[in-house]
Amino acid sequence: MSPLGGKLTHYGAGLGSAPRPLNSMMTCQLTKLETALDQLKKAYPQLVPADAALLASALTLTGRHAIALYEGEQYVWPEDNEKLMRAMVPQVKITQEAIESNAPKRASKTAVEEEPVLMNVGLMPNLTAGENLLQGRDDLKTILSDILQEGVEFVYAPNDLGWQWALDRVNWTTIAGQEISKRVKSKTAFTEGAVGVEMNAGAKKRPSTKKSAAADVVADIDVPDEV
Repeated sequence: MSPLGGKLTHYGAGLGSAPRPLNSMMTCQLTKLETALDQLKKAYPQLVPADAALLASALTLTGRHAIALYEGEQYVWPEDNEKLMRAMVPQVKITQEAIESNAPKRASKTAVEEEPVLMNVGLMPNLTAGENLLQGRDDLKTILSDILQEGVEFVYAPNDLGWQWALDRVNWTTIAGQEISKRVKSKTAFTEGAVGVEMNAGAKKRPSTKKSAAADVVADIDVPDEV
């Protein structure tokens, strides 16, 4: 499998994917499909409107259905939902132990005590999800492959991402088989194959794109690296 969640194959000349200018990363706003459509029309003027719209939808799917990267494994949403949750249980338990060991002696509901502790999950574009929408259109698959290879910036709200939506709703107490603090949260961010820009309360927050982001923990809590 390629680093973009699918085999980057050139299916033939077709319409021909005219190369974009160097360093011309395309922006795809997952909450507003028109942004990707406008850029596609400018970058590939040879596309008829219907094909441009279809390609914009496919590009959006590569972001919405981004593949999760966790401890060297890849997880496809929603098929691998339970598989990823189970894989995260050891870290959930370690994080819970760290919260308990760092808890203040006097119980008080301060802002610090309610601050979430994040477990980070990487993401990469899911080329296969986009290609599935382009069945029978090898020419458009070639363009989609080229776009992802040249670089995409996904702009999104948290719930635009399938994995973030799922992780926000998981009941860790049930899955882990023990009481887990509500402070234990999960955070997804693009770490391979694309840049991610999260829209938060009207402001854009650019998450780290380094692989080391998967080891970050918020709230000054020392979490052991091993179980």
